[in-house]
Amino acid sequence: MKGGFGKGKGKGKGFGGGKGFGKGKGKGKGKGKGKGKGFAKVVVEPHRFAGVFVSRGKDEAMLTKNMVPGESVYGEKRVQVDGPEGSNEKIEYRVWNPFRSKLGATIVGGVGQMPIQPGSKVLYLGSASGTTVSHVSDMVGPEGCVYAVEFSHRSARDLTNMAKKRPNIVPILEDARQPLKYRMLVGMVDVIFSDVAQPDQARIVALNAQMFLKVNGWFIISIKANCVDSTAAPEAVFASEVEKLKKDNLRPKEQLTLEPYHRDHAIVIGQYRPFKTA
Repeated sequence: MKGGFGKGKGKGKGFGGGKGFGKGKGKGKGKGKGKGKGFAKVVVEPHRFAGVFVSRGKDEAMLTKNMVPGESVYGEKRVQVDGPEGSNEKIEYRVWNPFRSKLGATIVGGVGQMPIQPGSKVLYLGSASGTTVSHVSDMVGPEGCVYAVEFSHRSARDLTNMAKKRPNIVPILEDARQPLKYRMLVGMVDVIFSDVAQPDQARIVALNAQMFLKVNGWFIISIKANCVDSTAAPEAVFASEVEKLKKDNLRPKEQLTLEPYHRDHAIVIGQYRPFKTA
């Protein structure tokens, strides 16, 4: 599929450091709601993970298919390509910058598996204003659902405004430490993604998994070392948090550092009470 880049608002450092992504610096103009001027030739290809795409051309980037064509969420650039041959349809994608998203950095960094896919039901803890939530919304598509939990009123306001145009997002203004408070809003989910920068972040994931995560469901936790223990080496903190997860029937399968995109961060992916195989 061929198309071009629109213009977005904000600064970007490119996608240097990942696999197959070029380096670059640039400033966009406008709010990203137009089609852009001077569209360069771009080819969009499916990523190895369902729901994620890659643009090939002058500026290589990771993308998700925009659920709300014509709209940017946080000033990100957009890419338009021609639809099926014989139609006048345009398909729009949004650039996913790993410097602004832990999950984006996880994918660009070469993680081996990604349980979030089209149709998934995801509980997102620590949603902030919804930058990554919007890309998860694109990934799971209209058949999926994202329950987005955020404690900050200011961030939750932006999250709620964004969710008005994305019916697969359920914004929840609550403390992720108290899942009982939102138990009536959340069904059983396939995946929990946690980006809660708190000392007890492993415990927060366990509490929510016990209430909402399907048996053999997946969890993805972003661990920020200096939020847990600023005096210990990051590697020691990561190892300690993994042990805490194991004690709560959360079985880590893969661990990945998020350098150079996010300093002293690691992602741990695993399953909740995975079925024993013979």
